[in-house]
Amino acid sequence: MDYKYSLLGSAVDEYRKRPLLLQVDDTPMNLFAILEVKRELPRRWSTLSCFRKIRLYSFLFGLAIMFLIMASYILTGDKKGLLLTPSPYHFSSLVSPGPFAFNLSSVKDYTHIKLVVKSITSKVEFCSSRQPPELKALFNSEPHMFSVIPRKFLPGVKNPCWYEEYSGNITSDPYRTNLYARYSRRFRTVFQHLRNTFREHVFHHDGKPYRMRCLPYFYIIGQPKCGTTDLYDRLRLHPDVKFTTFKEPHWWTRKRFGIIRLSEGFHDRYPVEDYLDLFDQAANQIQGNLTANASGSPSQPNIIIGEASASTMWDNNAWMYFYDNTTKGEPPFLIQDFVHALQPDARFIIMLRDPVERLYSDYLYFGIANKSAEDFHEKVSESLQLIEGCLLEYTMRSCVYNTTVNNAMPVRLQVGLYIVYLMDWLTVFNKEQILVLRLEDHASNRKYTMHKVFDFLKLGPLTKEIESEITRSPASNTRRPADKNLGPMLPITKEILRAFYTPFNEKLAKVLRNDSFLWENNSKL
Repeated sequence: MDYKYSLLGSAVDEYRKRPLLLQVDDTPMNLFAILEVKRELPRRWSTLSCFRKIRLYSFLFGLAIMFLIMASYILTGDKKGLLLTPSPYHFSSLVSPGPFAFNLSSVKDYTHIKLVVKSITSKVEFCSSRQPPELKALFNSEPHMFSVIPRKFLPGVKNPCWYEEYSGNITSDPYRTNLYARYSRRFRTVFQHLRNTFREHVFHHDGKPYRMRCLPYFYIIGQPKCGTTDLYDRLRLHPDVKFTTFKEPHWWTRKRFGIIRLSEGFHDRYPVEDYLDLFDQAANQIQGNLTANASGSPSQPNIIIGEASASTMWDNNAWMYFYDNTTKGEPPFLIQDFVHALQPDARFIIMLRDPVERLYSDYLYFGIANKSAEDFHEKVSESLQLIEGCLLEYTMRSCVYNTTVNNAMPVRLQVGLYIVYLMDWLTVFNKEQILVLRLEDHASNRKYTMHKVFDFLKLGPLTKEIESEITRSPASNTRRPADKNLGPMLPITKEILRAFYTPFNEKLAKVLRNDSFLWENNSKL
């Protein structure tokens, strides 16, 4: 239907430039339904009696004041970026809460919030019937990527590497078009060194120049605020482990789709060559000095390369913009499908944490202003309401991968649903290729967890000095003092989140055959 209304005041032209989002009744509303209201300039009124004019203008003035207050509340939350829904901070007024209507910001509505959680958990189902896409479909989706990376790698080298014929002029800058260098000052510094030494690592064979290219031997794929930075910093101290020039390139999940920051929309897509450039420094070390080794055989074949983007396990949000939505609201391709097609023998490390504590840490770290335990409680309630609304039409797995819902939630509840992502990774990789750790265990006994990692990566023994440096160095990326001063989350918030995550933790513990992943007697980190 075509709704029309009039505005009084000089702000008419400003408001008419953007749509206003309204809820027109109390029935459950589709999350993607957006009502665009057309605005018209005030019309001239015919001559009326003085008394009728006073009554009419009084009524219109009151109506206009009420409208402007409501409109300013909605429009001040407007943000640019990838959001296809209203700002998450005001979404609660736009989505029907179902049969449990309540004021989300009020602690008094604890009972109602518990009912919402009960409604959500009653719909939790775990389906392992996902069929990975055919290789042909993956090739057709990313033909350039598959044309660049070979199916086989150099024999006798632990890390997946190969020699690629260099088609450019070896005297020119091989990194001049790299988008990582364009947007990162740190990369520009590293690439300057690589430019200066590039010709030294060009291998000539049959009159043609070749450069060594490498992919990671292993990936630290998740989760955010679960200790991945600390694990990365310790592994970097191992003499046989090299990483990209900085921890998180986010190529698989974001950069290859042209996402630099979610708030900025899309940029140019980063080609796979830009991603491979990030491993050139490590590739040069594997290759060694060609002056002393003219055959091109790698001089350090036991070096392995790691990549530590903590978004790799869970972030498939770009699928909605690039793939056809023909799979009932679920992505037709996942990150792991492409990684497996290129590297079926890759290894993955996952660091997890009590999802309740993870969410609060995530809120404190990424929150911008006005952070408090009460604000966190409100945002948790809004996010739960969004998930409940999504489940009116979709399955839990569809909601976990629903880009619109994920972008709308003011806190990232979905990141803590570890088992949903893990089960999808296990559809393409074997359990033996995935090491799952707990941050709680790592924090209490770093030596134990680091030895598990070393064994998993098949690394050789270390001297006592190096091992001591790796295991005894201070923890990385701990909570900031200002965030510590905010104190813990509210007890009722913790109880609500515990109830929400429990069925997912139970399934996780069952799949991993380890009850410690229930986090029943967890101490706060």
